[in-house]
Amino acid sequence: MRVKIKKKELVFTLFFLLLILILIFIPTGFARQIYFNSEGAKARVLDVDNTGIYINGIIRQGDQICFIEILTGEHKGETTKAINLLVGKMDIDKLFEPGDTAWVIIENSPDGNISFVNMVEHYRIGKELLLIGLFALLIIVFSGFTGIRTLLSFAFALLAIWKLLIPFMLKGYPPVLVALVVGCMITVATLFMVAGLSKKAYAAIGGALACSLVTCLLSIIFTKYMGIHGAVLQWSESLLYSGYQNLDLTQVFMAGVYLACSGAILDLAIDISAALDELVTHKPDITRSELVRSGLNIGKSVVGSQITTLLLAYMGSYLSILMVYMAQATPFMSILNSKTISSEILHTFVGCIGLVLVSPATSLISAFLYSRKRKYNKNAIEEEVVTESSLLIAD
Repeated sequence: MRVKIKKKELVFTLFFLLLILILIFIPTGFARQIYFNSEGAKARVLDVDNTGIYINGIIRQGDQICFIEILTGEHKGETTKAINLLVGKMDIDKLFEPGDTAWVIIENSPDGNISFVNMVEHYRIGKELLLIGLFALLIIVFSGFTGIRTLLSFAFALLAIWKLLIPFMLKGYPPVLVALVVGCMITVATLFMVAGLSKKAYAAIGGALACSLVTCLLSIIFTKYMGIHGAVLQWSESLLYSGYQNLDLTQVFMAGVYLACSGAILDLAIDISAALDELVTHKPDITRSELVRSGLNIGKSVVGSQITTLLLAYMGSYLSILMVYMAQATPFMSILNSKTISSEILHTFVGCIGLVLVSPATSLISAFLYSRKRKYNKNAIEEEVVTESSLLIAD
């Protein structure tokens, strides 16, 4: 029986891998060339000239001249001059030093020669791949085949967001509906890949989907009730200026609230179902009511830590804003009524409500799924006892 299950899970994993490959090659429809006669390339900084930079307090403005060697593309091996324009914003500006590796945009003249080079950013792809590789190595070493399936579910979630969620939103489809569909796909796929084709996965999926729908509904209701506009999202206004004036930013905000909560919910759902699965394995005669009660008791401990995790995750991204409020001695009532903090309160507590509900929902579904198996086992045991008794009487 175990071999059949392994084969079934292997087939499902291969199918899932095929699905990921299909997503990789699906075009988003937005891969258009913005700059004509130009290309991106990797370059090494050979020398810099900082005489064009002037400093006003903590603000740097002007331009830095970089002398670079192009390492990739049509102009590989050529050396040229590049411009690094400083606009006075610390989150955008960057300074280069000799020996740095950079990503540049090269504009070509009609005859194919370099006419202008813009220093875009430091080249970090190699460092990012190193970090991702370290994560992949550790999860495979400690989790084995389950770790590989976890990586596949992670890749699927990333591709589903990049290839499905974002393009469909930009094309004008209802953001909340798109997020709901894609979020449910990610939830089902992730739990199947992590828990396999098992009752543990079915219970987690049922609990996660039910509570995700609740959080989606709450995000819609409370976003309207609290009067929060979607422009509170970082860079959201840039979408309007990029030719997407018909995009409903408030719906995008609602979709983001739901999507953020769904991740925490599926995490807790699999925690509860995995614990109950182990309980049934070691105590097959446990009753349905005992199983529900055990799930609720487990949930009491796990939900407390998960809620704190959710709070820290959301508030950590707004730490600098909170520091500004305190540094400027902003009244506490003004802080609570600000759009930024109100949106984070909505984010946090809609997610917390979903986490509170996922424990009883997953426990009830687990009790229903496992109770059928225990009833079957009980009948089998009774038949076996009757058979043995008949043999004894015959003897």
